[in-house]
Amino acid sequence: MKDIFQHQQKFKIYIMKKLALIGMIALGFGTTTLSAQKKGKTEDVPAAVKAAFAKKFPGVTAKWENEHGKYEANFDQGKHETSALYNADGTLEETEMEIPVSQLPKAASDYILKNNLGKIKEVSMITKADGKVEYEAEVKSGDAMFTANGQFIKIVKD
Repeated sequence: MKDIFQHQQKFKIYIMKKLALIGMIALGFGTTTLSAQKKGKTEDVPAAVKAAFAKKFPGVTAKWENEHGKYEANFDQGKHETSALYNADGTLEETEMEIPVSQLPKAASDYILKNNLGKIKEVSMITKADGKVEYEAEVKSGDAMFTANGQFIKIVKD
């Protein structure tokens, strides 16, 4: 009788482990599905956004992502990876273009070195809708943001 009871207990534990595994797999699948849904398809982009993009960047093909209700077009401009961020009404908020590290203002490079922020992985030049330029330098602690003349603004954590 004792053997039957132990066998039943082992069987229950076995079933519970299998159910837990199935639950984790389902949770992982659901998370993957949700993250995949963040990336928008071109047909999901509002017509006003597509029209504004086509006017600003004629003949350019982009991959679109929905970024918290805003639309980001990712594309190559010459040799530079570029993105353009639009509101749902087609208003351009900013463009971001990867540039060589050597094009980061010297004051920004000096700040990174002086404050031990680490090696610069990549640099982007961000142009706001009003024409204001900022630089973003990816370092170990996040993205170090600088003004057009290289003054430190803040670090944005990933």
